[in-house]
Amino acid sequence: MSPRSSLPYALGLTTLASLAAAGPCDIYADGGTPCVAAHSTTRALYDSYQGPLYQVQRGSDDATTEITPISAGGIADASAQDSFCNGTTCLITVIYDQSGTGNDLTRAPPGGAASGPQPNGYDNLASATGAPVTLNGQKAYGVFISPGTGYRNDETTNVATGDEPEGMYAVFDGTHYNGGCCFDYGNAETNNLDTGNGHMEALYFGDNTFWGEGSGSGPWIMADLENGLFSGEDPDLNANDPTVTYRFLTSSLKGEPNHWAIRGGNAASGGLSTYYDGVRPSVPGYDPMSKEGAILLGIGGDNSISGQGTFYEGVVTSGYPSDDTEAQVQANIVSAGYATTSLTSGPAVNVGDTVSLHVTTPGYTGRYLAHSDSDINTQILTSSSSVSAKQSASWTVTTGLGNSACVSFESLDVPGSYIRHYDFVLQLAADDGSKQMHEDATFCPQAGLTGEGNSITAWGYPTRYIRHFNNEGYVATNGGPEDFDATRSFNQDVTFLVESALA
Repeated sequence: MSPRSSLPYALGLTTLASLAAAGPCDIYADGGTPCVAAHSTTRALYDSYQGPLYQVQRGSDDATTEITPISAGGIADASAQDSFCNGTTCLITVIYDQSGTGNDLTRAPPGGAASGPQPNGYDNLASATGAPVTLNGQKAYGVFISPGTGYRNDETTNVATGDEPEGMYAVFDGTHYNGGCCFDYGNAETNNLDTGNGHMEALYFGDNTFWGEGSGSGPWIMADLENGLFSGEDPDLNANDPTVTYRFLTSSLKGEPNHWAIRGGNAASGGLSTYYDGVRPSVPGYDPMSKEGAILLGIGGDNSISGQGTFYEGVVTSGYPSDDTEAQVQANIVSAGYATTSLTSGPAVNVGDTVSLHVTTPGYTGRYLAHSDSDINTQILTSSSSVSAKQSASWTVTTGLGNSACVSFESLDVPGSYIRHYDFVLQLAADDGSKQMHEDATFCPQAGLTGEGNSITAWGYPTRYIRHFNNEGYVATNGGPEDFDATRSFNQDVTFLVESALA
């Protein structure tokens, strides 16, 4: 049985224009199910909204600024962020609620499953530049969630509790996911603990199979209802919940007494399909529901922090939206024109070239990034160094193993082995074919933070840059919790001249 489309008719240009003039939350309000939370770092979700979308904090001086739409109802002013963050790192500190109810998202606190990676147990914040996109040709930034990153609000207003009806949607990157628990957006516990079955109602995206699953190998849109990821009534499998990998994915979840639905579609074209529409799961605790009304992003209800994904926009509504309302919202999302853009910047690092990475930190400029067996470090090399020493500091640039928009660095003298990070320490590792290896061996060159050369981010952890520290190689965050995250000389230590190979 194939999923049922809710938008079987073709939309004309006039209809598309009218939908583009109204934001998703205007459409929900017209349908009698107003937004009680509206979050997006890419655009305004109301046609008249011109307040802040999100706040960024830069690493150079910890100053913050708010990023607003270029005009009312418009796209985020990415140029303002780029100007503010030029020559330093930036993190997303607040994702503002556009609905007027004050349900902003900030750094998530520790919970029952895990304390976050920060010294105070809070979760990490996302890079402000980790998920660049364009909307109708204008640059904007999404929220790239790496494991350990999360946002939350435990003291919300007007969000459904108990068995009250609600709806929600989110636009995700359908190619960025894992099997960790849990990359969620939606309604959760207010105490950061697992308080029992039915105490959550949140969108989940990934390929976790510990609880329920859909057809194929995943990833799937599912519902995190606490103590279970559900794709339908059967707690184990809904064969009508398909594997979905749209680059821009619309995911939808809605629930009311003993009735809920999962829907999804391509956020760049077409309508929504229904993957489940029926009664609550056939295990105790989910009818009636016991929703608590917190809102989270990127983590599970008890702060489980091993999931990953990318979020561009999403809302939570009061009341159970109709399929027709959701069809109009989907058409509005399509009209926003989400598209990919370059993940790299600065001097070109070209696939096929053989290069050496020359340190630029004053006092260390005779050093190059090299390997000693599996250890990645910096070594002093000159024209008179041995051939083997020069080869150890020479790397073939390949298409990124985990993302073709970035690159990987293959050892010249140990073909088939690549620079990768493991527990944020760089090492030389043979390609074992695993998804994790491929992601950890993928890096995205950026314009150097010092104004020369390149600074090179880890694709899966875009707050982290290849850094030499005490002559060893790491992927480091500016001001993070580890010794190698120290702010002193950070910009210099993460800036390299990508030169023709020594060997």
